Amino acid sequence: MIAGLEINGKTVRIDLKKPIDISMPLSANENAASAWYVPPVRIEAVRTDQFVGDVNLGGSVNFNNIFFNPHGNGTHTESVGHISKEKESINRYLKQFFFTARLISLTPEKQGEDDVITKAQVEEKLTESSEALILRTLPNDIGKLTRQYSNTNPAYIHADAIPYILSKGIDHLLIDLPSVDREVDSGILAAHHKFWDYPNNPQRHRTITEFVFVPDEVPDGFYILNIQIAPFENDASPSKPVLYKCLI
Repeated sequence: MIAGLEINGKTVRIDLKKPIDISMPLSANENAASAWYVPPVRIEAVRTDQFVGDVNLGGSVNFNNIFFNPHGNGTHTESVGHISKEKESINRYLKQFFFTARLISLTPEKQGEDDVITKAQVEEKLTESSEALILRTLPNDIGKLTRQYSNTNPAYIHADAIPYILSKGIDHLLIDLPSVDREVDSGILAAHHKFWDYPNNPQRHRTITEFVFVPDEVPDGFYILNIQIAPFENDASPSKPVLYKCLI
């Protein structure tokens, strides 16, 4: 199915039957990728004296409770509420769901004990404006889907790169790491604060999506991005970002 989207006065065509899902599955698996010391996702059948929510155990339907943390278990999209005293909801502020997007790949630079995505690296790769930016870090091994990131000091974006990213019109930043900031930074979260300009002039329409996974066969370039979230009234929601190639 071919759809046409009006973007900046031009019609962009995409094939809705060829989505590129860049989310991580949110599964009850101890080996699923996680961060921030959260336990694995739990999916459990509801049980009462009169009912069991599992057809294999005699129930009429499967009826599960799900326990997870959106920031530590899998792909999630977050609002400024992640760092604000007001605790704004992603469901309240994300009201548009299709965006122009640039996918770039780079190898974080070694700086002491850290692996850092620098301003210079982003400047070299991101040369054109867009509404969204997807950062794929290299090497891009399949192990990202099962990596336990807690206490490993993962790579992150240097806060000095954020103003340049914003200068390219980026309102939606996606990355294949647990956070845009350093794992341990005394609670400064400099990249988060600069991206949302909080508390000076909060940009509530902007979002950060972390823990994506972009397969190697998806080339760098221009795409249409669809960000799908669950309507949680929370600072963050599990999400399914989907890319579409633009048709000529």
